[in-house]
Amino acid sequence: MKNWIDSFKTEDWVVTFISIPLLVLAGFASFLPGKGPAVPSDLTNANAWINIGVLFVIALVVLYAGNRMLNRPLRGLLASFVVVFAISILAQWVAKLQLVKYYGFEAVFFSVIFGLLIRNLFHIPDWLKPAIQGEFFIKIGVVCLGATILFRDVMSSGIMGLLQAVVVVAAVWFFAFFIARRLKVDRSSAMTLASGVSICGVSACITASRVAGTDDRKLSYIVSVVLIVVVPMIYLMPWLAHIIVPMLSDDPVVQQEIAGAWIGGTIDTTSGVAASSEIYGEQANKVAVIVKATQNVLIGVVAFFIALYLSTRGENGAKRRPSASIVWEKFPKFVLGFVVASLVFSLCQSYGVFPDASASKLAETGLAKTFSTFFFSLAFVCIGLDTRLKDIVSRENRNVLYAFLGAQTFNVVVTFLLAWLLFGVLKPMFA
Repeated sequence: MKNWIDSFKTEDWVVTFISIPLLVLAGFASFLPGKGPAVPSDLTNANAWINIGVLFVIALVVLYAGNRMLNRPLRGLLASFVVVFAISILAQWVAKLQLVKYYGFEAVFFSVIFGLLIRNLFHIPDWLKPAIQGEFFIKIGVVCLGATILFRDVMSSGIMGLLQAVVVVAAVWFFAFFIARRLKVDRSSAMTLASGVSICGVSACITASRVAGTDDRKLSYIVSVVLIVVVPMIYLMPWLAHIIVPMLSDDPVVQQEIAGAWIGGTIDTTSGVAASSEIYGEQANKVAVIVKATQNVLIGVVAFFIALYLSTRGENGAKRRPSASIVWEKFPKFVLGFVVASLVFSLCQSYGVFPDASASKLAETGLAKTFSTFFFSLAFVCIGLDTRLKDIVSRENRNVLYAFLGAQTFNVVVTFLLAWLLFGVLKPMFA
């Protein structure tokens, strides 16, 4: 009996259990007139600091409870966490500035940059180290992310959007993994990179990295590459669409749908997709956001297959036959929390549990989204504080960049062909 209970005292299970109250709170918040506590763009009023104070208390309680359940030392957590939290809030505030939002940079980018600057310009004292727990914060963010991945988005995209999502994710993932391995990128980093290129950028990278066991330093580099490449693509994709898409159809609606599907399937962040597709047109924007949301749903599926693949690899790379027990042993339990959260919130939305005013916007504006972004930001502050710049500019990381650019080029071509076939040929044919 004791051994059975002890099996739940791992970080994966503890994170999953601790995330339950956060998700319950996010569900109740949908009934409130506001959006719940969040990091505001304006820090000059009292309500902004009240929101920040609430987030601080929630995160501190989560940190203390998690460390207590994992039998980790609690001494020194408060002072250390105050610094980590402050850097995270600064990063999230910068990400909300209008100019920064326009270019599509996310909070995690500034979190890792600020952490890196502090780590490499100053000495990290011992008292600052207790709360530097990137793995712990990342897993909580992944579970909360599940509540923002709603199955209804798949249905709203129709069969064409679903087909594009499945084919693009599969084709691009395997190509990205292949080219990364040919460039001698390690297996776990190749899996993380492939997931980021094929699905949805940062969120997919983070989830896949925890399943594949990617080193945090390499994860921070891959995420940085994703967020930097997004910026030129926001302007490049609608420009290309304006040149190429009118050659394929005379129907303005069909042109908008092809362009939207193309942009939604290639740009690696949801905010980047929204900004880029809006440049092309209103209908393109609608299609692009739905296509991107449909691909996001596949995060859990890809995580499962990565775990299944790794379960066939024994020590020293020796192959073995997978079994249910081996898959269960290898599968990261916090991803179960992600899947269950997605299922529960999707069912609640489908059956009208949430108020109509908030249901359609729940994924992007709800408290679960705030929690996910917030804990990811904390995690990347920790990763930055624990990383030397010389690790970032290593030769292997340069190969990661080359692999990413090659895979993204392949993604642009394949997604264009599919968007044209599905939205420019098949959909009008059966309309």
